[in-house]
Amino acid sequence: MTHANLIGGEWIRGNDAVIDVNPSDTADVVGEYDRASAEQVDHALDAARQAFPAWARTTPQVRADLLDKVGTEILARRGELADLLAREEGKTLAEATGEVGRAAQIFKFFAAEALRVPGERLGSVRPGIDVEITREPIGVIGLITPWNFPIAIPAWKTAPALAYGNCVVLKPAELVPGSAWALADILHRAGLPAGVFNLVVGRGSVVGEKLVSDPRVDAVSFTGSVPTGRGILERAARRGAKVQLEMGGKNPLVVLADADMDTAVRVALDGAFFQTGQRCTASSRLIVEQAVEEKFIAGLTEAIRKQVVDDARKQGTTIGPVVDQSQLDQDLRYVDIGKQEGAKLALGGERLNREKSGFYMAPALFTGTRNDMRINREEIFGPVASVIAVKDYDEALAVANDTSFGLCSGIVTTSLKKAAHFRRNVETGMVMVNLPTAGVDYHVPFGGRKGSSYGPREQGRYAAEFYTQVKTAYVMQS
Repeated sequence: MTHANLIGGEWIRGNDAVIDVNPSDTADVVGEYDRASAEQVDHALDAARQAFPAWARTTPQVRADLLDKVGTEILARRGELADLLAREEGKTLAEATGEVGRAAQIFKFFAAEALRVPGERLGSVRPGIDVEITREPIGVIGLITPWNFPIAIPAWKTAPALAYGNCVVLKPAELVPGSAWALADILHRAGLPAGVFNLVVGRGSVVGEKLVSDPRVDAVSFTGSVPTGRGILERAARRGAKVQLEMGGKNPLVVLADADMDTAVRVALDGAFFQTGQRCTASSRLIVEQAVEEKFIAGLTEAIRKQVVDDARKQGTTIGPVVDQSQLDQDLRYVDIGKQEGAKLALGGERLNREKSGFYMAPALFTGTRNDMRINREEIFGPVASVIAVKDYDEALAVANDTSFGLCSGIVTTSLKKAAHFRRNVETGMVMVNLPTAGVDYHVPFGGRKGSSYGPREQGRYAAEFYTQVKTAYVMQS
């Protein structure tokens, strides 16, 4: 079956298609998804612009009911959608099920937010005048989403955009169009007016470029690599469009000498290697006090050896494959770089063969590393982590902050004093204490500092900062 693009309320075929391949079994084709041409992207933008005035003026109840309906269907089809997600992206079935559930919760959360768009009424400093401050939709939002969260990230961008009265043109990653197409189908059948939501699958050079540079797009929200994000910022800002970027991470997990070691190992294993390490919040730098370095490495090494790397949908699998050959090549290249830099490869780092042909890799742990090594400076985006030994807490904090990224950080300690100091002084947008760096609730803000993020936060009530614009109105009292 070939899947068309959703443009102006109709499913429109393209001239060629993306072949969606299962990374657990490269002989398994998930589906074919039509690429949108430049002309079809134009059609989608026209449809969104035409739909915007009416959609922006719908009642909050209409938007709330539609979003809640979408969330309800996602929950009802959780098993089916999780199987699709695991099949096309390579997450374990348990991880995929959690992601689908999160997408549903996001839609239900923003269904409620549609009913409580914030505003203020103030008295003027001048007599006889009232001041009203309201939030209004922006217009047409271009959404560009990555491959590592095929349904959750499209959900957490689409849901607030629609809740606040905007129209959407979504470009999902070509590697994983299936989950985004399923979401588009659910939105379409929920009864959204034609043009309010549009799905255009295609290359960044065609679809992405149009969303970034076209004046019909009022704002762009992007999640992906740092170089691409910076290019988007330059081009979109040049024409005055609003921009929101979520980019890379090189997240530190600090393990202090007073840490509960079972907790430290569990937190490091989850944060560094689950979901095959393909998370921008993954803790790839494990900063450990020298007093417990050997104990920590021994515990983590043992825990890694117990992991089962296999088909994402196979019972008992704890770590699935890397998403595709290109990502696998990048991961293996960084393993070689680490060796060349003088780091010790404690275990893993090789390609694995399984019953079916797939992109399997043994989780890699480096020890004896320095923070100035490339493997600790550059985002690898795979199941590769490094141990950096430090003499004390002060050095641990300094190393944690010595990076161009600032998305998430974590600390494992039993000291309330040091945990509090770390929360206040670490230079990241999110901080975890005795928890994995990866794993953020759907109702709280998501985002970082430095090279990791740009613009207002995503998710939670803070999403209103990006998806609305503020209007101040003065009214003379009669």
